[in-house]
Amino acid sequence: MFIFAEGDTSYMIKLLYKLGYKLFGSDVYLTTTHVAMIITTVVLLGFFIAANIAIKRALKQDTVTKPGGFLNVVELIVEKLDGISSEGMGSHANKFRNYIGTLFIFILFNNICGIFGLRAPTADYGVTLCLGLITFFLIHYNGIKKNKAGHFTALFKPLPFLFPINVISEVATPLSLSLRLFGNVMSGTVMLGLWYGLMPVVFRFGIPAALHCYFDLFSGAIQAYVFCMLTMVYIEDKIAD
Repeated sequence: MFIFAEGDTSYMIKLLYKLGYKLFGSDVYLTTTHVAMIITTVVLLGFFIAANIAIKRALKQDTVTKPGGFLNVVELIVEKLDGISSEGMGSHANKFRNYIGTLFIFILFNNICGIFGLRAPTADYGVTLCLGLITFFLIHYNGIKKNKAGHFTALFKPLPFLFPINVISEVATPLSLSLRLFGNVMSGTVMLGLWYGLMPVVFRFGIPAALHCYFDLFSGAIQAYVFCMLTMVYIEDKIAD
């Protein structure tokens, strides 16, 4: 259903099912983006629930036993995510490590969907914009919580006439975050769509595997890391002592 067919350069953007109601005058459909996001969300929730059960079961044991392979994987993931948070936020990492860790895993898994024959949800700007807006509200919520009125008076610094520029800079934050992620993931989707759609069948074996490794896996991991690092930098800038 989602794999490219010969001559298909639609970049896996497909309307699968009409939901039967309208939004802003347009019909609402279930698309390949929704299906891929539902699948990744269910898989991640299943992994998290299994990890939680395994950890609780290990803690209930009376004697200390050597953790199994699954717990070792969970521990490695947690350590790496904690390292990302500590690297970006220092002493403030404890407050935000859960959000940053969840954000990184969610973006990463949605970026690499192409490896499994799904359309990457982050190649849809509606997804990346929502992620950017969540970060935007988190930035200013913590800024107001820490600095109170000073969060707003800072817009007039270092000089009062720079207020419009400072406002534009703040509003541009979610746009730059969302467009950067969207552009990089969508470019990989377009490149692979052109390859599958325009190249002869003989060139669809071997070479696409290397392209998927670069555009989906390597670039997807880099973009997830960049999004999280920029999120931490923006938040740290508002709450730094």
